[in-house]
Amino acid sequence: METLMIDSNTKEGRYAQLLPQVKAVVEGESDAIANMANVASMLHETFGFWWTGFYRVVDGELVLGPFQGPLACTRIRRGRGVCGTAWERNETQVVADVEQFPGHIACSSASRSEIVVPVHDGNGEVVAVLDIDSERLATFDDVDREWLERIVALLG
Repeated sequence: METLMIDSNTKEGRYAQLLPQVKAVVEGESDAIANMANVASMLHETFGFWWTGFYRVVDGELVLGPFQGPLACTRIRRGRGVCGTAWERNETQVVADVEQFPGHIACSSASRSEIVVPVHDGNGEVVAVLDIDSERLATFDDVDREWLERIVALLG
């Protein structure tokens, strides 16, 4: 039997270790908010991101959900900012420099880069977005996209 070595010193290695932990936490728990709270906490603790959380689709807008980090915007319209764009386009947004993103919503001037991943229900509808912000430019890349999409798929 071949043993898979995971290097926890790399970003991919930390995601590879985290994925089964997230699966174990959310499996068997039907409350979406509880699961979002635990996932936000696990990501935040593992990577030390500046802001990690969810916005839920409620009555035609994104409403702040469970998060870790400083004060956040409470409501975001569809198509507005990085979160609203991810929701409208139904695709992950990786933004190296939020100052260069048209219509970026500056909930805090400390946010420099961002990734937003749509969360789908069983019918493929976007029910929330995972939003992660960094105080550094170009923090997020395709490794983050791939692993975060796997993580949010566990919430659907």
